[in-house]
This record gives sequence, C-alpha cells and structure tokens, in this order.
Amino acid sequence: MSQLSRLTQNIRMLRTCSYLLRVTNRSTESVATSFQTQLYSTDSGSNQPRESFSEFRAREELKEQQQLLAQQQTPDQSSSTGGANQPEQEDPQVAAVKDRILEASLAFVPSHGWSRQSLAKGAESVNYPTVTSGLFPRGGIEIVQFFHKQCNEQLVDYMKQEVGATAPADPAAFAQKAIEVRLRMLIPYMKQWPQAMALMTLPQNVTIALSNVLTISDNICYYAGDRSVDFNWYTRRIGLAGIYKMTELYMLQDASPDYARTWSFLEHRVKEGSKMDSLLLKSEDATAQLQSAVSSVFSTARNILGMGFERR
Repeated sequence: MSQLSRLTQNIRMLRTCSYLLRVTNRSTESVATSFQTQLYSTDSGSNQPRESFSEFRAREELKEQQQLLAQQQTPDQSSSTGGANQPEQEDPQVAAVKDRILEASLAFVPSHGWSRQSLAKGAESVNYPTVTSGLFPRGGIEIVQFFHKQCNEQLVDYMKQEVGATAPADPAAFAQKAIEVRLRMLIPYMKQWPQAMALMTLPQNVTIALSNVLTISDNICYYAGDRSVDFNWYTRRIGLAGIYKMTELYMLQDASPDYARTWSFLEHRVKEGSKMDSLLLKSEDATAQLQSAVSSVFSTARNILGMGFERR
C-alpha cells in the first residue's frame, strides 16, 4: 500500500472516530429529552404537574444568567488585596461537611432524584439542618459530580489491584473489563441516570461531563499499560471515550438479565477499536501533520477543563 493510500485510510478512520463522538453527544441529549425526565418534581401528594426536561432546562439557564448578573453587580474584592485575583480556596472543614452531605444524599437519589431535595434529605440524615443544602448552589449536578469522582476513584483502586507490578497481558480485554466495572457502578441509579445525563447536557455543566469521560478513558489506558508519548496517546483515549459513552447509552435501554446485551455490545466495540488502533499504528509514519493537529486540540481541551491527570 502506498504512502498516499495509507494516509487516506488513516484520515477516514479518524473522521469515523470524530463522527462517533459527535453522534454520542447528540444521542446523550436525545435520550435525555426522550425520557422526558421529570426534574425537581413536586411532592407526590401535590396536584401540580411536574416539569418536563425542556422546562427544567429553560429554568436552569435563566437561573444561571441571574447568578452571572449578580456576580457582575458585586463589587470587586480584589482591589483591597493589591489587585491580586487569586482563586479562593475552600476551607477544609467546609469541604469535609460538604462531602459528608453529598455521600449521604446518594441514598435519597432513588426516591428524590439528583435534586436539591436529595441534598436536603442527605443533610438532615447526618444531623445537619436542611438549610445546609445551601452549600450547594448548583443543585443536583453537585451530587452527580461527587458520584462520578467517587466511582472514578473506586475504578482506579480496582485497576491497581488487577494490574499489580506488571502491565496486563491483554490490554484490550483489561480495558473492556474496566469499562464494564465502571458502568456497573451506575446500576443502583439506572432509573434516575437519564436525569443525571440531562443535567450534564446543560451548557454550564458541559465541562464536568467532558472532564469525567476523559478522566475515565485516560485512567483505563494508563493502567492497561499505555505509556505512549506519540499520536497513539490521543487516538486511544478518544476512541475509548467514544466506546464508553456509546455503551452507556445502550445500557439505558437494555432490559436483558444482568445487562447481558450491553456487555456483548461493549465487547464488539472494543474489538472494532482494537482494529482501528492497529491501522493507525501501521500508518503512523504518514500522519505527522495530522498528529500535530489532534494533539494540539486534545491539549487545549485538557487546559480548558483544568485537568492535570494526576495519578492516585
């Protein structure tokens, strides 16, 4: 195969990967809309209709605009410190209280969803007044973010135990199992997960969603033995992120016992990803300019999200 033919084939494969990621993002919002998630619902005894997803999203966007306007009207406090505008660090005691409330709030998600009501119930269950939920101005998305962080830490602990001192003999099988382990963490909240996905599609929460999926894909690639410092570092992580999101969406609609069809779907996607990775390796010498472009975009995304990928 000529250099030009390999370059053409490689570009087509990367376009396919990019297309899958775009379809995944659109599918996420489509699933959230089709489920007509009833967010921040009223009490069961109330006769008032619950909010649709579209109404909830419009209300949250209006709330975000009001918060931004209030911040603009607040006098700048930096002038009293010589003009320095350094980020304020959260008090460790406050952070500990917030983590305790968020941890307790997860128990109320099955009955109250990813909502302020769950936060209030969680605060009350650990002997804090319900008004303590005011520590979470962004509402239910803070429970979602805490849950993602907790699951990612548990996944890293699992992979450390599985890997030990040596890299896995079959990286593809290891990555497949790691994705399955991570997705199984969603099962206790599967009925409420469309609501969490709907929250993550809100404009102000996009960075949280991207940060989560990139963290998952990077951790899995790292513990699967990927120490590459070339173009493959990016293609493997982007490809794995696409596989994770596609499988997550498939899982929402899977009614098979123990989500058997989901794990079969995951197995096929991993095999396809392995074939794509093999093709990219064979044509690596013909993609120097493409490598530079993709790596620049990925690095920019990490900087925007404030992600350092520090290992635990």
